[in-house]
Amino acid sequence: MNASSLLQSYQHFGVHLGLERIKQLLEKLDNPHQKVPIIHIAGTNGKGSVCAYLSSILTEAGYRVGRYTSPHLIDWTERICINQKPISPTELQQCLERVVSAAENDTETPTQFEIITAAAWLYFAEQKADIAVIETGLGGRLDATNVCENPLVSVITSISLEHWQILGPTVADIAGEKAGILKSKCPAIIGELPEFARIVIEKRIQKLDCPAIWVKPARDLGQGLAEYQLNQNGVKVRYELPLLGKIQLMNSAIAIATIQTLQNQGWKISQTAIKNGIAKTQWPGRLQQTTWKNQTILIDGAHNPAAAIALREYVDNFHNYQPINWVVGIIATKDSDDILTALLKKGDRLYLVPVPDQNSTPPAELAILAQNICPELTLCQTFPDLTTALDDAVADANLTVICGSLYLIGYFLQQQASPLHSASICG
Repeated sequence: MNASSLLQSYQHFGVHLGLERIKQLLEKLDNPHQKVPIIHIAGTNGKGSVCAYLSSILTEAGYRVGRYTSPHLIDWTERICINQKPISPTELQQCLERVVSAAENDTETPTQFEIITAAAWLYFAEQKADIAVIETGLGGRLDATNVCENPLVSVITSISLEHWQILGPTVADIAGEKAGILKSKCPAIIGELPEFARIVIEKRIQKLDCPAIWVKPARDLGQGLAEYQLNQNGVKVRYELPLLGKIQLMNSAIAIATIQTLQNQGWKISQTAIKNGIAKTQWPGRLQQTTWKNQTILIDGAHNPAAAIALREYVDNFHNYQPINWVVGIIATKDSDDILTALLKKGDRLYLVPVPDQNSTPPAELAILAQNICPELTLCQTFPDLTTALDDAVADANLTVICGSLYLIGYFLQQQASPLHSASICG
């Protein structure tokens, strides 16, 4: 059984938050999570980009850096990296087999996410990583990554409504769950938050006596450059920003503030490492320009309302408010109504598709919703698959954007990588 098959065998256990199973499992593996210092990152959006910036900067500084993120786009190996290089399929399978063996006699079967998380800890410990950048899977307080009592830094990038069925119906509820990664007296780096979320986080920070930095976005200098003020004395760092979208001014600033906290703890990270690390950062599937049938297109997960708003803002600013061809698939647990409301405007064309191998909202159902939200669409049509929809969309002169699900983006990248298609990718 290969790594993918092994992990799929745990999929039916679903999402079951809690720390007892993962703690029990890690103890049987000799507590690998206690052997590597970590940066722990939670948030609704921006987690992955911040992880990518941090791991790139720390690699540039000469450290051996583990990075654990989710979900993957094409292959499970993407989730577990050392110095940007994914774990090999053989190594992943070996780690997973050891984790599964350790879990055999557990009274309660671990979830799929707990199995892969334990494998990541095991790999980082055995690879003797100097530091690991760890992204939460869902929420924070009861997430399987939340097993370290003394992170070097805890980061909360953003908070908005997502996974409300599990984390709670309000932004304040969700903030309370994400605040669970904050630990007593451990530094906290916090991005811009809505008021109700900020109040919850502030109270938690005060209760735990966390030294906290509330980050402001970097300044946009134009032509792909940004500037962030390092201290109150006016010292600034100017850097090339390779990832697209206004949100990267905040995400890169959060990464730099986190690096400053590490510097204060004695980690040797030069300003050159910061600049070069950010410039070399890659994070596929988020505002990424690529091609299909020799036509330039844009791909972006945009799997929640906040991300959809950011995507619409980006295409309006950079494509002069022209109509857009949206190729959209959304899984059933997501807020389809608000995502489509954020994306659609008069004159747009909408190509609706299922998300392969997922519990997808039926395209016909999305079509009814979309026509109620924006009756002035030039086109609203359902398609049986992504390829058929894309071929139709790129035949039209408007910019084509694929979005609505990271799983859909992953499927596209798989198709694009096939011998039938060539692609040029930037960002």
